[in-house]
Amino acid sequence: QVQLVESGGGLVQPGGSLRLSCAASGTIFAINNMGWYRQAPGKQRELVAVADRYGSPRYGIAVKGRFTMSRDTAKTYLQMNSLTAEDAAVYYCYLQQEGNVYWGQGTQVTVSS
Repeated sequence: QVQLVESGGGLVQPGGSLRLSCAASGTIFAINNMGWYRQAPGKQRELVAVADRYGSPRYGIAVKGRFTMSRDTAKTYLQMNSLTAEDAAVYYCYLQQEGNVYWGQGTQVTVSS
């Protein structure tokens, strides 16, 4: 089993920045992909950023150019800049290992003045 714990969410003003962190623990031996998804109320969960085992992230269209994902073995970070109200959502850490997918419990990001 793999456990994912996110941190760093909170309230930020439009145009501000936040940095999310996610740490994986448990039986980790060959992470294929690791990254972030988000889900706003009434919307489907969408890709934010995911990196494969070689560390090359791919970004969702809505965040490209504003968000930067980094990964360090079993940890991943998401630097979010120029936040807008459309970025408000629950952000979930994601990990794929062999045929299994794991999700964190989610961290809330609220963008409001």
